[in-house]
Amino acid sequence: MKTLIAYVSTHHRNTHILARSMAAHIGADTIDLLADGGPSKEEILSYDLLGLGSGIYALRHHRALLRFAASLPRERAGKCFVFSTRGFGRPDLYHRALHRKIRRRGWEVLGDFSCRGFDTFGPLAILGGINRGRPDGEDLQRARDFLRSIVDEAAQRSERSTR
Repeated sequence: MKTLIAYVSTHHRNTHILARSMAAHIGADTIDLLADGGPSKEEILSYDLLGLGSGIYALRHHRALLRFAASLPRERAGKCFVFSTRGFGRPDLYHRALHRKIRRRGWEVLGDFSCRGFDTFGPLAILGGINRGRPDGEDLQRARDFLRSIVDEAAQRSERSTR
């Protein structure tokens, strides 16, 4: 299943580490939306599955990722998954804004993944940060397992829809 993982990763590169580990596990392509810019509509439509992720900033995904999701092509209802790295808190709340933007474009969200990441935002810097060393090997393995289950589910749905 041809997969693209589009992400934004700033500060400590937590999401970069997560995205690259997931991509390597299944042979997916990656694109850093800040460093590389966004793919064209034609490029997006050439993929079977799209992953969207970033760190959590002010209780939601990075604004560049939210803008990208709001511009997903409507020509074909695609399948995607959402992921994030965060200092603390509940990812189910943090992912809502991104889910809304994806669904408004007619795309389906197959699942979510989130893990802790090293965070030195604001007063946390005085303390030396939290979650040092995260994402760690266990986080990366959980992310790879999550992605494998998403790819399997997407393949099964595609197979059922072609029958």
